[in-house]
Amino acid sequence: MPSPSSPLFKDVAFVVYPVANVKTSRSFYEDTLGLKVTANWDDQWVEYDIGAGTLAITSADEKHRAGSHGATLALEVVDFDATIAHLKANAVSIADGPFESPACRGCIIRDPDGNELIVHARK
Repeated sequence: MPSPSSPLFKDVAFVVYPVANVKTSRSFYEDTLGLKVTANWDDQWVEYDIGAGTLAITSADEKHRAGSHGATLALEVVDFDATIAHLKANAVSIADGPFESPACRGCIIRDPDGNELIVHARK
């Protein structure tokens, strides 16, 4: 099959996580991480625009289980050290890190359903 002459995709539209309890997850994403709701459909699909991308959470079902280790979202932070201090002060589960690579500093955290998020700071 021939490849397209120009790119088919221009950006990430959104990342979606199924969650066991929308209320608990909203508290985590809004109160703990400070994200602002940009769309909400009956608390069954809630969106947070972050830069050019969107994170959506939706009620889990038998086909889309919460915390089943689907996609992972990386959030670029303004101040890495301040963000890590905030997460620790709020007893956020840290799965790995903080760590450092030649390109970035990072840390992997988990939301209430075990979905992993990468807290990321480019150098």
